[in-house]
Order: sequence, then C-alpha cells, then structure tokens
Amino acid sequence: MTGGPAVVRHIVRADSALVEELSKAGAATVHEAAWRTGLLAPNLRPIYPGARVAGTAVTVLCPAGDNLMIHLAIELCRPGDVLVVALASECTDGLVGELIATSLRAHGVRGVVVDAGVRDVAELRRMDFPVWSRAVSAQGTTKRAAGWVNVPVVCGGQLVQPGAVVVADDDGVVCVPAELAPEVAKRCRARVEREHAMRERLVGGELSADINDLRAVARELGVEYVDGSGPDD
Repeated sequence: MTGGPAVVRHIVRADSALVEELSKAGAATVHEAAWRTGLLAPNLRPIYPGARVAGTAVTVLCPAGDNLMIHLAIELCRPGDVLVVALASECTDGLVGELIATSLRAHGVRGVVVDAGVRDVAELRRMDFPVWSRAVSAQGTTKRAAGWVNVPVVCGGQLVQPGAVVVADDDGVVCVPAELAPEVAKRCRARVEREHAMRERLVGGELSADINDLRAVARELGVEYVDGSGPDD
C-alpha cells in the first residue's frame, strides 16, 4: 500500500483459463485444494441461492459509510473481474446497489464481494448480478472519503491481492493468489478425480468408513463397538 490514498491502474491478473477451471471446481473444492487457505468469513453470503462466479480480483478499500472508491474502481475493471470491497472499519451500510451493479456489468465485471452491506437486492436478483455481502441494508453512503483501489486488502478476514482468483458460490468465497493458481488447479483436478471414483463406490453401496479406512482411525482414538440391548431395526 502506498503512503496515502491511491488508485493503482495496472495489476497482474491470474490466467483466465485457470480462472475458468477453478470456477468449475467450486469454492469448497478450491479451498481444499488450496491447502484449506483463503476462505473468507462465512457471514459473507450470496444475495440469492445458486449464485456462482469466478474471476480476477479488483480490490477496493473504503472508509466506513463511503463508496467513493468503488466508483473510481469501475474504470479499471476488465471483463472477467470480480470487485472485492474491504472496509477500513466495521460497516454494514449498503455500499453497492443497482446503479453500481449496472455500471460494473457494462464493464464486464462478473460479481461483487463486499465486506459490508448491499441494497436494491430485488433489482440485483432480477439482473441476476451476484453479490456476496455481510448484510443487506437500505442505509446509503457518502462519496467524500478517500481510500485505495488495487492494493492488498483484508476482506472477510483474508488477505486478497489484486489480480487473485476469486471463486464464490453457495458454499462461500475463496481467494487464491495468482501465483498459486496453477498448482491449485492441478490439485483440484486430482481431487475431482478422487471424488468421482469415491462417488461411484458410494453409489454401489460401499461405506465411506471402509473406503477411507476410518475404522482404524476410530480404534486409535479409543472408539469401541458395543452390542446394545434393543433390536437392530
């Protein structure tokens, strides 16, 4: 971060092919493949069920109750970006609404993650524009306080770098640094293959306790099987 408020014009974005691959994997699989790192706080929830998005992060740091920097960030967005908005202090005001979403969509932005509030949710749902927020609030904002665009921010308790991969769906929001995306994508592919093989075995009636040798784990933990006095069914 620079010494004072600033808008950083140029960032290095993760490769778009990797973004698409991680998008197909989904937030839960990406989180597991990324060594269980990068998961934003679970109180950041989508404004409608089934929302799903992946893109490269354009980051914004706003003072509480002010969205000036969001407006300044829009011109720096490219198709395939996701706007990630962090707050300098706790805030649930509606920093993002229909008009901002309309402008973001016109510039190819796929969605928004905001560690504050969102409003105009009925309109956003009709637009099918996905937003993950910590609150829904009609409280408006000012446009008079300086902040930052395209600097590292802490959103939902996680550090988000500009250009990082953001994957969000009903399970939550995960951020993967651009430099780690190739390895995480590789680990996702392996995990998806393992899960497919396990799914086939589960469909066939095998038990996960046997497939994963969890009975041995239970024995090591002192778990015992005992006969009850009642009938089996």
